[in-house]
Amino acid sequence: MLHTFTFGDLRIPANLAGEPTATSTGFVVPAGPVALLHPFGDTGFYRHGWNSWSPSGWTTTDGETIGIKNSPDRLLTADDAVNETPHLHSGSGVGAIAGPDGTVLLIGTLGLGNPRVGADRNTIWARSETDEAEWFVTFGPEQQAFADYAAILSERLGRRSQRAGRVWSSWYSYYEGIDEELVARTVADLTGYPFDVFQLDDGWEPIVGDWTAGPDFPSGMQATAGRIAEAGFRPGLWLAPMIALPDSTIARERPDLLVQDDAGRPLATGYNWNSHYYSLDTTQREVQDHLREVFERVTGWGFSYLKLDFMYAGAVTGRRHQDVHRETAYRDAISFIRETVGDDVYLLGCGVPMIPSIGVFDGARVGPDVGPFWDNAERVGDPSGVGAWNSIVDSVNRVWLKDVYEVDPDAVYFRSARNLLDPVERRLLQDVAAILEFKSTSDPVVWLHESERAELRQYLTETSTVEQTGRFTFRLDGREVDLTAVVAGESRSDTSYIG
Repeated sequence: MLHTFTFGDLRIPANLAGEPTATSTGFVVPAGPVALLHPFGDTGFYRHGWNSWSPSGWTTTDGETIGIKNSPDRLLTADDAVNETPHLHSGSGVGAIAGPDGTVLLIGTLGLGNPRVGADRNTIWARSETDEAEWFVTFGPEQQAFADYAAILSERLGRRSQRAGRVWSSWYSYYEGIDEELVARTVADLTGYPFDVFQLDDGWEPIVGDWTAGPDFPSGMQATAGRIAEAGFRPGLWLAPMIALPDSTIARERPDLLVQDDAGRPLATGYNWNSHYYSLDTTQREVQDHLREVFERVTGWGFSYLKLDFMYAGAVTGRRHQDVHRETAYRDAISFIRETVGDDVYLLGCGVPMIPSIGVFDGARVGPDVGPFWDNAERVGDPSGVGAWNSIVDSVNRVWLKDVYEVDPDAVYFRSARNLLDPVERRLLQDVAAILEFKSTSDPVVWLHESERAELRQYLTETSTVEQTGRFTFRLDGREVDLTAVVAGESRSDTSYIG
């Protein structure tokens, strides 16, 4: 049907599936395709990525598109490969175009179905794989429009209130090279530092897909969780419960429990660890029983902070036992995990589909892995690649998600050893983490000079006052922080950061 939206003096002709309903902050539009004819010509477009690592940010409708290009394997892992349009401006779930005087015209989904929003110089449009979810349309000052959208998303999908606190993770120091003696020494070194969580990352398990203690943890994971708790930290653990490497027990012995391709074979759904991997078919009762057993086991060991990684794999396109939409399968699976672990366990999602995770996860990563270097030499031009700059860009462009769950921009660095980041770059990461209000690091105390240890203590004990004053400008404890040039890749050399 034809309709005209009225926002003050602005009139926007539209083609909708049904009559919209006015709210105090915008309009709820019935499920189905949406097309709005805007008067702004070539202008800024906000593109939002599907999962934690997917590129997000502002470009112009006559400029270069944002996304992962010329890398099908990486696209499969780090964005919605089925719907990505590398030569057209479009993104996942929500999109906005810039109007005059800092205003935006925003369209966002209010549910599941792999929704897509795109724009050109005349039109902003929205559609989904399944026409089940309504849309929200609003026009107004940029920050207010995104805040209004976040508010109605929380009304529809839920909002959890548990906070992670200050997190130490093993990943950006030891990576997969962890064992129980190293963990015990690191825990002892950190005793007295104001961390809330000590989280073990990848490397404790024998292989991704088999979630039991590996050979480097001969005393078992319950003993390690006990050491962490005795030191005064909340025990945290990394898992990737939706995936399995080809040599894992579940993939070798029960390939029928995996998402299948059209020929009835296990479907490769991403790439890491120098291999492809498979996705578990969470619509099968045996897979649900497997997940229940895994999560009852790890929480029984004493881990109450769980970082769940590569979770998008539960929402990939493929053949499942039950004929449900892929984002519905994902939402059902994570809701089942939440029910299994209970409300007291903190769930941090990584590689999660951002909007379908709202109301189930306590927090979510909002950018690529950070890395102890500024840019990624291995994947030049890949905005989802590991590196501090990519992490900052995605995280700052998703600051609005703070209103639906905690947002994790990834670890910050204080160490100068084993690190290619200079003091300005390290401070930029610290400021972004303070702005997003999620503080984590992987620096072992023994790698820090005395002055760096003091800096770490001070950072962890500070409770910052944050005010967003513009798209990429903030007031942090009264100090002006302008990330505009950094996000644009134009400058990172503002020496005022290091006094």
